[in-house]
Amino acid sequence: MKKLRNALMLAGGLAVALFAKSAAAQSRADALGWKLGAQAWTFNHFTLAEALDKMDSCGIQYVEAFPGQTIGGGIEGKFDYHMSPEKQEQVKALFKKKHKVLMAFGVVVPTSAAEWRMLFDFANRMGIQSITSEPKEEDLDLISSLCDQYQIKLAIHDHPKPSHYWNPDIVLAAIKGRSKLMGACADIGHWVRSGLDPVECIKKLDGHIVSLHFKDLDNKSPESHDVVWGNGVSQMPKVLETLKNQKFKGLFSAEYEYNWDNNVPEVKASAAFWRTMVSNL
Repeated sequence: MKKLRNALMLAGGLAVALFAKSAAAQSRADALGWKLGAQAWTFNHFTLAEALDKMDSCGIQYVEAFPGQTIGGGIEGKFDYHMSPEKQEQVKALFKKKHKVLMAFGVVVPTSAAEWRMLFDFANRMGIQSITSEPKEEDLDLISSLCDQYQIKLAIHDHPKPSHYWNPDIVLAAIKGRSKLMGACADIGHWVRSGLDPVECIKKLDGHIVSLHFKDLDNKSPESHDVVWGNGVSQMPKVLETLKNQKFKGLFSAEYEYNWDNNVPEVKASAAFWRTMVSNL
């Protein structure tokens, strides 16, 4: 009986310590203006409703949705900016039920001015704060005006070389002289795949980063794959330190593109690493 009591006391003490550690990390993240989310693409083998549950098991509250994911949870159809107003209300209710906050949407690239306007109207009605895209250069002026009209941010995403926006210099040229709400979605893993240094890329984009797709990779080649954060070559501690020094405020979207059918343990461990690093900044 005494052994059982001691074991229960030890378990209780560990639970209290873990809660205190998590609370301290959250307090520090709040002070920095940082939010840990997940790009639903991480769980693209599942419905959006299932993805939200998986995020919950990882302790992740904030969400970046992507176009084309089956909604699930008793709601027919796919998540997209063409959803009817009725379907949008159903999805908003789903997020509320799952205690999740929809903050971003992408990567999405409308093909006409009318579609861009439809996208921004959708984002406005859904409470989305930033749109992640790789827009055509001829659409940049229109996007700039829509950002200002709706007060919604546009984050230009970098896929690996030879995609158009693979280099931060190209992103900086695209946003120059346009809305202050336009900036970068810094995908640090794709920079590594392109042979770039993520810390130097972050420094180049100082003041112009809207959000991040956070990845750690096993090596620096184009064929590299995701690993639990802190175990790869993406220099995450230096990246976080640099972002802190720049006074970045915004969303870190965990985008884990490996072990697709069972990556919750890796995402959960990555989130724990992020919180430990943040609490020490």
